[in-house]
Amino acid sequence: MRILVVGVGAIGGYFGGRLLEAGRDVTFLVRPRRAAQLGKTGLLIRSPFGDASLPAPPTVTADALREPYDLILLSCKAYDLAAAAESFAPAIGAKTAILPLLNGMSHLDFLVARFGGGGMLGGLCLISTTLDADGRILHLNDLHQLVFGERDGAVTARTEAIAAALTGGRFETRLSKTIVPEMWDKWVFIAATAGINCLMRAAVGDIVAAGAADLAIAMLDECCAIAAAQGFAPGEPTRQRMRAILTTPGSTFAASMLRDIERNAPIEADHIIGDLVRRAAGGPRDHPLLGTAHAHLKAYEARRARERAS
Repeated sequence: MRILVVGVGAIGGYFGGRLLEAGRDVTFLVRPRRAAQLGKTGLLIRSPFGDASLPAPPTVTADALREPYDLILLSCKAYDLAAAAESFAPAIGAKTAILPLLNGMSHLDFLVARFGGGGMLGGLCLISTTLDADGRILHLNDLHQLVFGERDGAVTARTEAIAAALTGGRFETRLSKTIVPEMWDKWVFIAATAGINCLMRAAVGDIVAAGAADLAIAMLDECCAIAAAQGFAPGEPTRQRMRAILTTPGSTFAASMLRDIERNAPIEADHIIGDLVRRAAGGPRDHPLLGTAHAHLKAYEARRARERAS
């Protein structure tokens, strides 16, 4: 199976690198600058599950794509999605499967409109990674799971073939019959966590220490209510796990969006928070915490744009 990994960022580089390490036919779609860096340093992974050093990983730039791939693994940020889609469009064939690992749901709407629904899978990953200043991929926690499946829940010949191709690398993979509800569960948690962390500009433990754990729970409840109205209510055991994570004293856990704000980087405000608010029947009025969090993030984006223009 020929696999095209779009980008060699923290997520795509980790899972693509592990697959390459396991001997899979992997090519990374990269910009010229990243291609030059990888040619010089190789693809480097630092992880509690074992480091990897992959010299001269196979790369291709968008202008050199000529043939379709069997599987496209997509893990870009939402604000780069349109550009990424244009770059890998030449790699789409009649039987190409697209496996996006973005958070939220609106990327599926965009990709289906752009490429049609036949090749589109649902997917998510559970991992915390980042790139350091030298382009090395740093794995920050003890999770590295990739979950995927047909959006209608069917187990098909292509998903079984993809599962076989993804199995054997140094990460966990799971073929799901409930991938869309699982994507909603993750979206609810990411939105609640990013919403409260960014609104308070603080990690979970600091919010608890401030006596504001009830605000974190209220944010989670608003997100769960929107999901329930869309037919994807998280189950009670899932909600209990989310509550526990958001109310743990001393926890340093925080959404990556907070780290992005702290380093004055772009954020996925509309994709993670704004799209959830838009799907709410009453809008921000009936979900005041989530609506306030979205306004806070949009104000950050406005300030960042103004400063970059000056």
